[in-house]
Formats: sequence, structure tokens, C-alpha cells
Amino acid sequence: MKPARVIVLITALGAAGVAAMIMMRTNEPGPVVVHTEAAPSKSVQVLVAASDLPVGQVLKPGDMRWQPWPADLAPSAATLRDAAPNADKEFEGSLVRQSFLGGEPMRREKLVKADGSGFMSAILPSGMRALAISIDTRGATSAGGFILPNDRVDVLRIYRDEEASKAGGSDVQVAETILSNVRVLAIGQNVQERQGERVVTGETATLELSPSQSETLALAQRTGQLSLALRSLADARQVASREEKPESGLTIIRGGVAARVKR
Repeated sequence: MKPARVIVLITALGAAGVAAMIMMRTNEPGPVVVHTEAAPSKSVQVLVAASDLPVGQVLKPGDMRWQPWPADLAPSAATLRDAAPNADKEFEGSLVRQSFLGGEPMRREKLVKADGSGFMSAILPSGMRALAISIDTRGATSAGGFILPNDRVDVLRIYRDEEASKAGGSDVQVAETILSNVRVLAIGQNVQERQGERVVTGETATLELSPSQSETLALAQRTGQLSLALRSLADARQVASREEKPESGLTIIRGGVAARVKR
């Protein structure tokens, strides 16, 4: 046999062997993939707000609904149907103390039963009083009108010191902080910031006070002009004792010059 034919024959046999090996590998079974379905997570029925509920709203049947909720994600303070199946009936007629967003779980601590009383008396903490003072609707006596319900303020009294005026022969005005870090309950008839309105105006500011603070403020209204100074949010969190008196001292103005003096 001629050498050229031998070479061609060997090449053909090699190609056939390679093709056979490829065919054998493609026919081998592939890895077995087992699809397992995750077990469905347990759900519970949670009582939620059917729509946005503002402060002061009286709850009606259509304001709440039961909604499925993953059991492992349900808030600890949420009202569950398993624990309180008649909670929606129980909450009817309650006043909203803090606003709810639509779909937010209903929480008992954000509701209060008025029992025929007005809203303000219902939301007042035990032992506290609500007292309103007159303010300028343009904001001249209330931080330019930027004081909103639930802000904390200091109450300043400005009055004329008769004795100092007589002794000095000039008009002496005195400014003093009579109350510190008190909570604003309402501005006018508004007990919360209106949607999209950063400034709430009104002719009165209702403050949350202790009985002794109420007496101090009521007397101060008769003896001078009152102004509200808005406190920083960081300072407002440092809530001092309600009976704590402001630092002793007066700011006296003589001839347009202010000076701080001890009492």
C-alpha cells in the first residue's frame, strides 16, 4: 500500500475516534437538579388603618380593617386578631391621639377613649393642665409663626419695672424667662401640622403645664406681655423636671441697652 493512502487512512480513523468520544460524552446524563418549594410563611391578621387618620378623629367602623401580615414581621405592639378578635369594635368611638398612616398597624397607646369629654382633656396626661395664652397672629410673639403643635418652648414675660424707672428717671423694661421647656398642645384650633403647611397660625397657643406652672402663667398674663421662644429639637429632648424653676435673673433694658442682672 502506498504511504499516502496509509496516512489518509490513519487520519480518517483518528477523526472517527474523536467523533465517537464526543458522542459518548454528550450522551452522558447531566446533574440532577431538584426543585424544592419553600414552605409558605405563617401569616396573622393585623388591625390596620384603612386610610390616613389625623389627630383628633373619632374612629368609625370604616376607618380600620384586618390585613394579613407575615407573623415574623408583625410589630410587637400591633393588634392581632388571634389575641383581640373584637378589637375593631372595641376601638370604635376612640379618639386618635397620634396620627396614623393608611395601612399602619393600630396601636392602643395612640388612641384614647374620651367618654364624652372633649379632645383636649382626653389627650392631657394625668396631673397636667392646658392653658391658652394670646399670641400675635403674625408671629411677632411666637418665633415668627414657626411654632407648631408638639414643639417645646420657653415662655418669656416682658414688663415695665416701675421702681427702676422711677429711680433711674427713664423707662426700664424687664424680660425674664418664667417657664422653660413646655410643650405646645395647639396653635389656635390646630392640634397638628396641616398637610403641606409648615406654618400654623392662630390667636392663641395652648400649653401643657403643671398646676403651679398654670398659676405662674395666668398671673404673668395680667402683669406683662408674653412671648414664646422656640427651643431646639436637641434641647427639647432634655426634658427637665416640670417643677424646675428657670435660672434666677432678669434682663433689664435701659435706653435700648440690655443687661443681665441677678434677682
